[in-house]
Parts: sequence; structure tokens; C-alpha cells
Amino acid sequence: RLCQRQRQKFWKFVYFVLCRMAPRLQLEKDAWRWAEMVKPEDITHEHIELAYRIAVLACKRGTCRRNCKGNPNCLVGIGEQSWLGEIDENAFHNIDDPNSERRDKNTFVGLTNLGATCYVNTFLQVWFHNLELRRALYRFQNSRAEGHNTDSDYEPRTICEHLQYLFALLQNSNRRYIDPSGLVKALGLDTGQQQDAQEFSKLFLSLLEDTLSKQKDPNLQNVIQQQFCGQFSYVTVCNQCGRESPLPSRFYELELNIQGHRNLTECVTEFLKEEKLEGDNRYYCESCQSKQNATRRIKLQSLPRTLNFQLMRFVFDRQSSHKKKLNTFISFPEVLDMGPFLEGKEECTYELSAVLIHRGVSAYSGHYIAHVRDAHTNDWYKFNDEEIEKMEGKKLQLGIEEDIAETAKSQTRKPKCSKGYHCSRNAYMLVYKRQTEEIDQTETIFEVPAFLQKLVDQDNKKFEEWYNEMADMRKQSVDKGKAKHEEVKELYELLPTEDGLSYEFVPLEWLKKWLDDSTAIKEIDNSQFLCSHGKLHPDKIGEVKRISSKAADLLFSRYGGVSRLGQSSLCRDCVTQRCRVIRLKNQLNEDYREVMNFVKTPMKSDESGFWIGKASLRSWRQLALDQLEEDEEETKHNNSKVNGEKSSNGDGEEMKNFNEDILCYHGGLNILENDRRLVSAEVWNKLRLYFPRAPEFTQNNEACQQCMRLEREGKENEALNRMMANEQKSSLLNLFQEKNRPTLQKWPQETDALYVVPLYFVDEWRKFIRRPAKSNPVSSVGNSLLLCPHGGFMFTYDSIIALLWPAEWEVISKMFLVDQAISICRIHDKTHDNGNVQYQTYPDLCRECREGFIFQQQRDMSEYAQATVYVRKVIDKKRMIKESAPEFSVSGSDVEDEREEPKMDGEKDPDFSQVGAKRQKLNETASLSMPPVTAACKSGIRRSTRHRKLRGEKALIVSANQTLKELKIQIMHAFSVAPFDQNLSIDGRCLTDDSATLGSLGVIPESIICLKADEPIADYAAMDDVYQVCMPEEGFKGTGLLGH
Repeated sequence: RLCQRQRQKFWKFVYFVLCRMAPRLQLEKDAWRWAEMVKPEDITHEHIELAYRIAVLACKRGTCRRNCKGNPNCLVGIGEQSWLGEIDENAFHNIDDPNSERRDKNTFVGLTNLGATCYVNTFLQVWFHNLELRRALYRFQNSRAEGHNTDSDYEPRTICEHLQYLFALLQNSNRRYIDPSGLVKALGLDTGQQQDAQEFSKLFLSLLEDTLSKQKDPNLQNVIQQQFCGQFSYVTVCNQCGRESPLPSRFYELELNIQGHRNLTECVTEFLKEEKLEGDNRYYCESCQSKQNATRRIKLQSLPRTLNFQLMRFVFDRQSSHKKKLNTFISFPEVLDMGPFLEGKEECTYELSAVLIHRGVSAYSGHYIAHVRDAHTNDWYKFNDEEIEKMEGKKLQLGIEEDIAETAKSQTRKPKCSKGYHCSRNAYMLVYKRQTEEIDQTETIFEVPAFLQKLVDQDNKKFEEWYNEMADMRKQSVDKGKAKHEEVKELYELLPTEDGLSYEFVPLEWLKKWLDDSTAIKEIDNSQFLCSHGKLHPDKIGEVKRISSKAADLLFSRYGGVSRLGQSSLCRDCVTQRCRVIRLKNQLNEDYREVMNFVKTPMKSDESGFWIGKASLRSWRQLALDQLEEDEEETKHNNSKVNGEKSSNGDGEEMKNFNEDILCYHGGLNILENDRRLVSAEVWNKLRLYFPRAPEFTQNNEACQQCMRLEREGKENEALNRMMANEQKSSLLNLFQEKNRPTLQKWPQETDALYVVPLYFVDEWRKFIRRPAKSNPVSSVGNSLLLCPHGGFMFTYDSIIALLWPAEWEVISKMFLVDQAISICRIHDKTHDNGNVQYQTYPDLCRECREGFIFQQQRDMSEYAQATVYVRKVIDKKRMIKESAPEFSVSGSDVEDEREEPKMDGEKDPDFSQVGAKRQKLNETASLSMPPVTAACKSGIRRSTRHRKLRGEKALIVSANQTLKELKIQIMHAFSVAPFDQNLSIDGRCLTDDSATLGSLGVIPESIICLKADEPIADYAAMDDVYQVCMPEEGFKGTGLLGH
């Protein structure tokens, strides 16, 4: 008993020294180090516990960064960190605080950005803060809202109903932001496309005015005019007679040019500046009854209560044919005196109430926000979709909005602003409100009408229900998390096992999922860790953890499970087998050196030897290792293999067993003596210990008789093939050497008939002639491939057929089996000596199938996807090489990387023109084939389809349904040439229609498109604008803003 305790202490000391903080591989080595000194029959229980690493010290918290997978006693880093100690309640759920969706006290309500609708949100917030407009909309007669039953959701229909309901929600909603999708959908706006904000403002106010004008209340009818409409006159004065001709007009905003100006006053002054009408632009004076020099200017007659200044930041660039943004700094005052600009010079003072901002350098992208002053408190707020920020103090603060557009090429210093002025490079609309002597504070505060408040209360009720539901879900998650927290703290303390107490094994992955609250916990399943003996496999010890039996009982009782693995689950059989294999592996190195020394020793003359494959002899040690590893697998899940069976490696290929390399297909000794060698009986007996089922052949065994007979027959066949090849080559020498070949382009005068065979037949025959021993002889001519289903002749392409002289056809008819004779004959017209020649094919040319085939070719070439075209940049007007269209081929030739290309004519079928039912007629110079073959084809040299790119050429991937505009965008990225600087052509034909598809423009796969670039522009912001506009701009076409 004392010795047993001493042994236990000794082995614990060994593990403490060797395995303390040891990596996984080191743990595995140390677990089996004893096997080198202990025979399989001497294994004890202590050895088995060493193999299962029972005595490895458990890691303490803080010592391991991650879990030690090779240590079954390490319970650190499996997910317990998030449960031990004090935990924040927010860790128990992933539900956002519903309070974040509730409107704060004394704040405004935001609007959801539906994708690219920030320009809509900014104007809605500005119009909402126009108290007169909001009060008027509340008076709008809405019988549907007044009679609405709160049991169902309210759905506005007209624009006024939507705006009325939206303003009521913005005023009294409990939500932090509301969804304007109802109004956006009613207007028919595309939520994914950003539009011109100024154009939206004009169209929406026009639509609103048209709708309100139909109301009976006169205050509602004229509210838009009262708020936004002013009057001016275009006054023209004749220089000859002094007659004034005024033309009154109304305006809803003043559109001011900002180019070359620094402040708002300069912009207004230029707007009212006098214009001279001279030369071709002279004015026709009714008093003088002739054209006279004149002056014209705008005179402001009256101004509205709300004065909108549209700063024309987005202008049309004639050079690029697109809009661009002007990033000019413009200063504007908080208080604006418009009296000097009025005709009556009366006092007219305005106060700044809103500034609309566009962030970004491009006219086609960016973001819109609004700075609006609260009419009740005079505080400034920044409205950025859902986010609303109150400015500090009572002054407008533009903040980072003026820095957002800075680029490396557009950095300019912000000018200093005087007191009472603001400066902006991104403001595109200024809203001023007329000042009154006495401001009635009661007019700034008014309640939502009762019928609208009822709808708002209904929406608030829905929000509160959602709020309570989210709060309950958070509470349930927190309560569940707290209970799990207590459970983990209780059980985790019980997991470690103590010496001398019972224990069990549970899966490591299950413990991790148990500690990960986001995954569903299944029952404990140990079946995947069992060996063929129904116990814990030693190799699976890294995938399980050893825990106390008390903790295991609690886990199994709460979560259930199968295949519980206790102390009795340590498998003695598997440990014994592994010990045997380890010892054999160690012995293998000594046996290998011994065998190789024996092989180097010459055999005695009277000694009988054994045949061994040279490949097997070179790799027998690796084969033996593989065999020993197979023996180790015998204990895994009953999938053991017997020595001599074939196993598969990870790639699914069959592993060759020892000495299989000298076996023939019939199971006998291979006839190739160079693949084997003789070894002594001593070597063979040593190898038999590792490969007991390897095939055995003594020195006296004869080679396989069947293989020897087949070898003799093969040599005889090779000789026959060489004789046949020599005979055929001498009979058809010109055909083999491609000399003196007839062509359809120039009919040979010495004959009136030519014969046709598939080019595939000729290619295969030439391969056989060149290598008769390696290729099979050609026995037949398959001319039926050239016929259509009706039996008519169909193909006349040089890339598909080969033409033969009559003498060659006679030889081929004797040497090969011909299924169908095909010929082309020339027939002279003897009745009329006019030089006309008729041609006849036998069988007849099938016109119907030919046309269908050509149509299908054209269709395939115009309905491609993901094809390659080449764009070649032309420099200094150098002439570029034109490549012909790809050819069509049914040839099966396997010449590497070379094949015939089909030639096609997209206009007509250039074959025979039909004269009669069976006869086709051509002029002497006409061609029977498709477009003329190149010189290379005439000389017999086959053209490669591999495109050789030249300098200044790039390959692009395109589709047939892609527009030319989209191709130009690709070219812009590839060559840094803007689309409006690109001049594209193909085969000398210019491509100009940007909206046309590439298929309709005749751009086919492998086409070469020539690019000639104009002088590039220096404005990189314009390049960005062009990139943004991939499709033609349609504005608000098709929306409700134009449909009224």
C-alpha cells in the first residue's frame, strides 16, 4: 500500500515537472512517454490514467489566456468570465433601451430618412416651423379624419391630409422620430434616388397651393400666396422715346446667382441690375414702331411674409454637360433690410429663420440638413433626419457643415464674418421672416385640433404598447440572465474534481454552449467520443473535460443526456493497442536502417531471392507508418481496417500497398523488369513483419503470360499502323503537307468538281500519320456531320470543311468508309456564250437551315453576358489594327490553344443565290464561303484565338444589355478619361448613342473598341459628378409632384 502511494506521488511529480503549463502537443507526447519503457502486457491502471492525463494539474483563473484543450482538468477560458463576479444587467439582453425611442421633454420630433429622402425631411421641418402655414393646414377640412374610428389605423389620402397628419405628429407625438413614408409614397418619390431639393420645394408648394385653392375658406385658399408669394415687374425702357413697358410677375423665391459674389447683398443687387438690350437683342418699341436700344431691369413691388432666397449652387456646366456644385463662400446677415431694394423704399426688415445646408462636393450626392429657429423661444436647432440638436445660446452655429466639403484641390480659407453675419459655402437656401413691431406670443402657441389630436393619441397609444412590450422583454431577459448567473456561479464552483473523488467526462463544446446564453442548450451527448469498445477514446480526451460527479449529476438532471462517461470509461484495450503501435514505430527506425544495409549487400549466387518493387522499397518505411496508423484507427468507432486492405487518403485517392507496384492487371508478376529488383530472404522476412499480406514473388516466378501475349500483339499492331500510315501518306502527300490545295475563293481552272470532307477528319488523319504508334488509325469519313436534318448540305466555311481534288477523293473512297459523298460542281451555260457559270452542290444546299443557323449565330453574338472586349487608346491618330470577328467552328481538333474561329456576316448569307429549286448561281468572282479567309488561312497556318494585347489596351468585362453610357463609366475608371471626353469607334464606325445597348451597337465578344480622348478637364469634382450620373437624370418625372 505504501509503494502504491509512492508511485502516485512520483507520477504526479513527473506531470508537475513535464506538463505544467505545457502546450497541447507536449501534453500529448508526455501522456504516452511511458509507452517506450512499458510492454503492452505490463500496463497498469496508473499508466492508463497517464494516457488520459488524469493527473495533469488544473489551471487557475488568470494563468491561461484561453482554455488548454489538451488538459481535461482545465476549466478556464470556456466562457465563465462573463458570469463570475458582478455583471451589468445590459449583458443579459440585446434589446435596445426603448427610452431611446421616446421624445425628450422640450425637444422637437425628427423624421426618418427612407434612403435618400433627406432633402424632403429638411423642407418638411422648415415648413412645420412656419406657424402660419401650420395653423392654416390645421383648419383644412378633413371629414375622413374627423369621422375616423380609432379601432383601425388612419391612412391619409390627399397631400393636405398627409401633411396635416404629419404636422400634428411632429407637434405632439411621443416618438423621438416619425416615419414620413406615407407622404413620400403619396408623392410617388423614389426613396433610393436623391433629387434636386430646390426643384422639390417649388413643385411641392405649387401642388399645395393648387390643392388649397379649392377650399371654401378664403384664408386657406390664399395661404401659400400670403406666406411665400411676392411681386416684381420686368420693366423695359426705350432709349429713344423713354417709354416704359412693365411686365408684372409673381415669385415664390428669389433665385440668386452666387458666382463672383461674397455676400447676399451683392447677389440681390445683381439680381436687380439693369440690363442693356442692344444689337441683335434690341427691343421692339410699340411707340417707335421699330427696334430700339433699351434697358431692362427687375423692380420689386412687394415682398411676402416668408422670403426664400435660393442660392444657385447647382449650375449646369457646359463643358461636362452635367450639373456641378459651386462651393463659394457667401455671407448673409441675421437681420436683412430689404427696404432699399423695394420700389417704394419703404421699411421692410426680415429676420433669418432657417438655413438649408447641402454637405458634399458633388451635385449628385451628399446630404441635406436644416438649421431652423424656433419661433417661440428663438433657439436654433439642427435637424438632421432622426437626430435633432439644440444649438448653444441663441445664435446660429453652422459647426462642421462648412468643413465637410473640403478637398485637397478646393481648400480655401473661410472669410471672417462681421457681427450679426454668418458665412457658408454649403448653404443653398436662406429663409427670412418679416419682423413685426409687436409680437403676440399667443400666436406662437396653438393646440392641435381635437380631431387630429385624437389620431395623434392613437399613435401615441401604439407607441406606449410597443414601449411596454420592449420593456417587458428586457425585464424577462434580465430575470432569465440573473437566474442563469446564479446557476453558473453555483455549478462552476462544483465543476473541479478533487483527488480521490469520483468524476465524469462531459463535452467541452457543450460546456461552452452552456455558458453562452445566446445558443440553445441541448442535452449532453458523449456518443461521439466513444471508441469501438464503448468507452472514452484516448484521442478524444482533448475534446472533453473532467468534472466532479456531483456537478455531473446536477447537469444531467437539469439538461438530460446519454452515454455518461465515469471513471470506468477509461479504455484499457485502446491504451494497450496504442502502446503496441508506439513501440513498433520506435522499432521501425532500427529495422529500416538494417533493411537498407542488407539491400546494399550483394546477394550470393546460390541464394534464392524475392522480387520487390523499386517504388515499394524506396517508400516502405512510410507505408509501414501508414499501416501502423491504420492499426491505431481500429479502435475508432468500429471502422478498423485489416492489414493489406486499401485505405484512402484525405484527397480520396487510393493508397498503394506494399509491393503492389509489381502487380499487373491480371494479378500476376509485372513484365517490366526495370520496375523491380531481387532482395534476399532475410530482407523479405523482415518486411513481412510489417506487411504480412503483401504479394509475394520468388525469383523462380515467371512474369504474367497474358501481359506478354498482349505486348507481342501490340508491337505487331504498331508495325501494321506504321505501314498503313506510310501508304496513306504517299497516296495523299499534298493533303498531308497542305500543298496545292483548292479553295472556294478562286475556283481552280483544271477541274469542274471538288469534293468536301470535314476538316475534323483531315486533322485526325494527320495526327495518325505523324504518330502512328500513339494514335488510332482513322477508318471512316463522317460527312453526315455537314448535313442538316433534311439531308441538305449546310456548311461551306473554310474553318469547318476541307476541299479535295477528284483524284484525292478517289483514293479516300478506297481507303476509308464514306457515309455520304458531298461535292461542288461548276457547270458552264452552253446555250448562251455569255461567260455565266452555275454551281451545283450534291446534296443541294439547304437554304432554310442555313438562314436559321446564321440567325442563331447573330443572336448568340448579340445576347452575351460577362464577355470580354478590348479598349485600345489611340494616341497621335495612329492607325490601329483591326481584328476580324471570331469564327465559328465545329472542329474537334485538339491542337493546344489553337482553334479555328467562326466567321460571320451580320448582313446576309454570302453563299449561293438561289436560282431554281435545285440550282444556285454566282458570278465568276463570287465566293461560296463566308467573308474571304486571311492569307494565313490560305497558306494553311491556323490562327490562334488568344488575343495579344497591345500597349495602351485594356480588357473589360461587359454584357450585351449594358448601355454605352455604362461602358464609358468603366472606361473612365480604366483610363481616367471622363465620358464626355471619350470618342469611341469600332471598325471605323463611331459609337455615339449613350442610351443604346452594346448588343444593338454591334459590339460583340472579343471586339476591339478604339478610344480617342479629348483634352482632360482639371475639375475632379466634375469627374465625380459624371461618375454619380450613370443613368439619365429624369428629375420628378412620373411622381405626384407633376401629376396634379
